[in-house]
Amino acid sequence: MALLLPTMGQRSFDDFRQRGRRATSDASPGGPSFGEYTFVRTIYNSPMRGRRGYGYYGAGTWTTDYPEADNNFIVGLREWAGTNLKIAPRPEALEIMDDRIFDYPLLYAVEPGFMELSDEQAKRLREYIMRGGFFMVDDFWGEAEWENVQEQFHKILPEYEIKDLPLSHPIFHSYLDIEEVVQVPNVYNAQRGITSEKGGIVPHYMGVENKNGRLVAFVSRNCDLGDAWEWINDPVYPVKYGLPAYKVGINVVIYAMSH
Repeated sequence: MALLLPTMGQRSFDDFRQRGRRATSDASPGGPSFGEYTFVRTIYNSPMRGRRGYGYYGAGTWTTDYPEADNNFIVGLREWAGTNLKIAPRPEALEIMDDRIFDYPLLYAVEPGFMELSDEQAKRLREYIMRGGFFMVDDFWGEAEWENVQEQFHKILPEYEIKDLPLSHPIFHSYLDIEEVVQVPNVYNAQRGITSEKGGIVPHYMGVENKNGRLVAFVSRNCDLGDAWEWINDPVYPVKYGLPAYKVGINVVIYAMSH
């Protein structure tokens, strides 16, 4: 497929991140944003954290790193990766029960360690996946949040388990080659030379495969890819974490779009 081939316009990662500005959308906030791929953030319930005013304007954990991570990732995919994929200039954020989720092949959810799905929402996400959609979750740490992620996935796909993915899996070579599991920290820990939090010492790139062996979900455990996307243009964030975070995200997009 043409979208799998790097183009001659691929830029160095240092050149991309040293532009020294936040990514901006080419579309007006209220206007349409069309493309072969649109970054879609999942709006979900997180009652325990939401009551404390956590997240973007106190809206809950689904808003973590929002909207800078989404905008910066779009720019990275479009300007650094050099794919032939037509990227929508503006990201979307959609409720799980919004029928528009079926228009998009990939949903991203941040901090699923605090996600609480109703039976109706779990049924909707199951339908989304069964109809060919791909679900990516990122930025959860430690055993308590890991237990909740497993619980929420069990509501969606009770017949399948989340498993570690070998680095030989096609998702790690769908566009760029990923040779190691890098623990990507948040910007504050990165500046202190710390990569883990909440006891989540060992990073995992995990997934859920269906009965046909197709990967239908990617799980970034004890990692914070979204924070790297958000802070990539700030020189305080180390490139040794930013580059792996972008590589993983880009490969997930390409895999979801081509399988």
